Amino acid sequence: MLSELRTAHKVIGVKQSKKAIRDGKAAEVFVALDAEKRVVGPIYELCHEMDTKLTEITTMTELGDAAGIDVGAAVVTVLR
Repeated sequence: MLSELRTAHKVIGVKQSKKAIRDGKAAEVFVALDAEKRVVGPIYELCHEMDTKLTEITTMTELGDAAGIDVGAAVVTVLR
C-alpha cells in the first residue's frame, strides 16, 4: 500500500487525519515511528476507538516521500 500512497486520495497531517478518522472516511492511517509521541498519540487512540487500520512507517522522511511531498510527514491517511 505504501507504494500506492502517492496517487491515493489522502490527507496529510494530524489535524486532517483526526477529522477523517472521526468522520469514518479513513481507510488506512500511516504513522511515522520517529514522530513525536505527543503528536501522534491521539491518532493511535482514535484509530483504536474507530477500529481503523493503522500502519507504522519507519521515518517521517520515508512517509513524506511515499506521499509525494518534499517534507517529512508524521501522519498520512488514505481516504475511502
